[in-house]
Amino acid sequence: MFKVIDSKKVVLLATALAAFFSLNFQMVALAQEWPTRPVRFLLGLSPGSGSDLLARSMAQRLSVVWGKPVVVENRPGANTILATEVAAKAAPDGHTVLFALDGAFTINPHLYGKLSYDPLRDFSPIAMLTIFPTVLVAHPSVAAANLPELIALAKKSPGKLTYGSWGAGSQAHLVQEMLNFRAGMDIAHVPYKGIPQMTTAALAGEVSLCWVGVFTSRPLVQSGRLRAIATSGTKRSPLMPEVPSLVELGFPEAEMSTWYALLAPTGTPRSIVERIHADVMKLMTDPEFRERDMMSKGYEPSTLTPDELGAYIRREFTARAPIVKVSGAKPE
Repeated sequence: MFKVIDSKKVVLLATALAAFFSLNFQMVALAQEWPTRPVRFLLGLSPGSGSDLLARSMAQRLSVVWGKPVVVENRPGANTILATEVAAKAAPDGHTVLFALDGAFTINPHLYGKLSYDPLRDFSPIAMLTIFPTVLVAHPSVAAANLPELIALAKKSPGKLTYGSWGAGSQAHLVQEMLNFRAGMDIAHVPYKGIPQMTTAALAGEVSLCWVGVFTSRPLVQSGRLRAIATSGTKRSPLMPEVPSLVELGFPEAEMSTWYALLAPTGTPRSIVERIHADVMKLMTDPEFRERDMMSKGYEPSTLTPDELGAYIRREFTARAPIVKVSGAKPE
């Protein structure tokens, strides 16, 4: 006996399949046609910063790959909030990409209370570029060669030692306050307008300590102008393998790595997100770019997928809430 098939169901199934294949064809075509005009990388820091140099190097290489100019647009101000707001409100067509720094998504939402953007809903993750630590460095006048000695010195003379940061709520402020809290230290906070001013103050001995990027601090440590105490990450930096991490030293709660990532406004077609991700991953595995623009500067390339990046940001968002609370940081 042959089973009679409902003709209406056949028509509905055929229609659904046609719509499915048509949509997929359109998405593939969209990714192939993109970009149709220049692409802009929005960055919340001024020209000349480490993130700016990396963004410009990537933009130059991707301009060739995509056949359209990729322009880095610096929008400094309000702790990277200005650039993040512009990116969140941009058309979700893949022509505006946020070159994001961790603080915009994991610190600012807890520090400022209410923002015009939602870090977890208003962006489509594209690619994690790198995750790297900062280094706690001390002026040579500080009588401590390592973290245990620093803790003992701080407890012996409460309030005598000071540390610099690039502002209230900055990563340097948060990580040191959590370390103070967990180690029972009283080291006073001295905020500066930026990283260059903070570093200059540490070199002059105006502050006892500060947290600086590995690439910046390495020559200063090698020349003896500063002394490396610990790194803020989960593991040692390849550029300074002799310096232990906070996790290794028994302070995992204070761990705080810096990261750079690419994100697009929510609603950006998945096909375009995957196209950008694939092209960026190819760039980061290029031997010349990998060594010259990343590894030599302490940036270890990441291989996280868009979905893995989204999960990582959600975890970091949750993990940094108690650190902001402990720090007592308030917006400046």
